[in-house]
Amino acid sequence: MKPFCEIHANDLTARALRSEIAVKGYLLVRGVLPRTEVKHALNEVTQIVSEAGWLQSGNDPIDRIADIRAACGDPDPGFKRTYQQIFNLASFHALPHHPSLQRVMKMLVGKHLLVHPKPIGRLIFPHCERLTVHAHQDYRFMGGDPECYTVWMPLHDCPVEMGPLQVMEGSHHSGFQDHEGENLHVPEIPVDRTAGGEWVGGPIQAGDVLIFHSLTVHAAAPNLSRQLRISLDCRFQDYRRVFNPANLAFAGESGKSWEKTYANWPSDELKYYWKSLPLNLKPSKSELETLAMNDESQLQRARYARILSQLN
Repeated sequence: MKPFCEIHANDLTARALRSEIAVKGYLLVRGVLPRTEVKHALNEVTQIVSEAGWLQSGNDPIDRIADIRAACGDPDPGFKRTYQQIFNLASFHALPHHPSLQRVMKMLVGKHLLVHPKPIGRLIFPHCERLTVHAHQDYRFMGGDPECYTVWMPLHDCPVEMGPLQVMEGSHHSGFQDHEGENLHVPEIPVDRTAGGEWVGGPIQAGDVLIFHSLTVHAAAPNLSRQLRISLDCRFQDYRRVFNPANLAFAGESGKSWEKTYANWPSDELKYYWKSLPLNLKPSKSELETLAMNDESQLQRARYARILSQLN
């Protein structure tokens, strides 16, 4: 496979970053985050998955040797319970806000930077095809303005056999591509219908970040190791651009709320940070109120009502 186009954070300029993203749809930036802070988050995550019985006993949890018998993923109820504990970690949310990463993303987005408040953890068991993330575009799931960027970061060194992310170079130039959802839990682009250039990939280390456009086609390589692969992806955009308010709420996730997420955080610094920003919501609050009352679907009315309640 063609190797990633990469640059070290110390050599990065706004011009180089914007140029590579514009042409290729991605850039791998090495050494952005301090490994000590990434490892701190990893330690907390591995403690949770160890207590959940996902790792083989007799090994140090930090080695993440997976117990294949415990393999699970969304929408398995056991996975959801464990994932919620991880999502509630303050350290999990702190990494996207790290000053070193914000410095890089401001080179790309500009000074009006919005960090989307719901980072996504990927907890991938080895040798489990049904849990492998196949080709897709993040815009399919985010909505809002397509001028949005994902940052993917492993919380540990991630060699090729552990299944790091791969991207299809230049695929963002083809616009939105049709995703197939029938009989699939997560919609994906059929392999024979992906439009773009070559697939690129390679090892990604703790502290590195892979940055790509919301329309860039990407997928995970299969995890062929013995270890649980743990990574985080988060989204960034200019807050003056259109923003989907569903990305602020747990609209389809019963029992979840920001109050529960923040309950045990040691600091208030990152709580509700987006409320101080003049976000350009689409649909707006008034449109959400109308949809919550008048949408033809009862399920959708309830969803819009939950979004409104959490925005307020």
